[in-house]
Amino acid sequence: MTSKFLRVTVAAAAALTLVGAAPAVADRAPDQRHETGAEFTVVGHRGASGYRPEHTLASYELAARMGADYIEPDLVTTKDGVLVARHEPEISGTTDVAEHPEFADRKTTKSLDGVATTGWFTEDFTLAELRTLRAKERIPDIRQRNTIFDGRYQVPTFQEVIDLAKRLSRELRRPIGIYPETKHPTYFREQGLALEPALVSTLNGNGLNRRGAKVFVQSFEVSNLQELDPKLRVPLVQLTSATGAPFDFVDTGDPRTYADMVTPEGLRDVAEYADGLGPDKNQVIPRDDAGFLLEPTTLVRDAHRAGLEVHPYTFRAENTFLPADFRSSEAPAEYGDLFAELEAFRATGIDGLFTDNPDIAVAERDDELAAA
Repeated sequence: MTSKFLRVTVAAAAALTLVGAAPAVADRAPDQRHETGAEFTVVGHRGASGYRPEHTLASYELAARMGADYIEPDLVTTKDGVLVARHEPEISGTTDVAEHPEFADRKTTKSLDGVATTGWFTEDFTLAELRTLRAKERIPDIRQRNTIFDGRYQVPTFQEVIDLAKRLSRELRRPIGIYPETKHPTYFREQGLALEPALVSTLNGNGLNRRGAKVFVQSFEVSNLQELDPKLRVPLVQLTSATGAPFDFVDTGDPRTYADMVTPEGLRDVAEYADGLGPDKNQVIPRDDAGFLLEPTTLVRDAHRAGLEVHPYTFRAENTFLPADFRSSEAPAEYGDLFAELEAFRATGIDGLFTDNPDIAVAERDDELAAA
């Protein structure tokens, strides 16, 4: 197993930029952690998506300015093979594409990880065409205030996200990392638009495929992480869900599920190619039927024993996303007590987390450090 987390932590203390030499193929190194007491990592989930439409440069920049250690772009591709940041390849919920009559004939139905999905898909647009669209808030009923920013921002390329992280690292005088996720890799590979070659090429071209680069690469699928492991020197993170199975397993008839992957034996298998685990937070502390927190599982302990860091997702301030313990009312869009949820999960020993509200997570982390 190659553990790359320590290299990131050491380099972050020594460098304030995201530049350096980039080899084409990774070398191997012995396991160097799990270390107790390592800095707690706050990841701006799709940027600061609690305050700006997700996956926009404005959202990423706000997350960094709020103190996030990493900004997280979900990567999909255009027809001409350019990686762009969108939560899904289907973009009717996150752009104004439906308002463009010139693209009306692009609306179609495709099988996305086995689910019939109707809309407009990034791979049916060139980058130039995609740049004529504007981003909008994905969940306007919950985040109505974000809708004031609808129409203001373009869909960013992965390169633009990297350039932003470099600029902000210089301006803020601390390294801003990137935490890209390959979205639906089997889906894109079947269309002849595999994400991984472009990802590796982009990291190489920016000096980010190196020991100590402030980069994590994540995926809900397994085979693409296994493919990337010998090609990347940065840490890889296996995402898991509280239900279902990786689609590449489903696609190839592998009977294993995410539940199998988070057993002690499954985690040892994950540690053969990955350095971290990104579980659904309900796999760390489940909820009862009424939405109240139960006792924590042994997942964090078991993952640490396998040599894996643990960064659960996703922590959000609105009542609709919070455990019932911390909701302020029955109003879904009102804020509850995210601080209390963060404290409960920090107590399990997690090493970081994904949040739509990085300012709150950073404040909670600072409070914890001050009290120590």
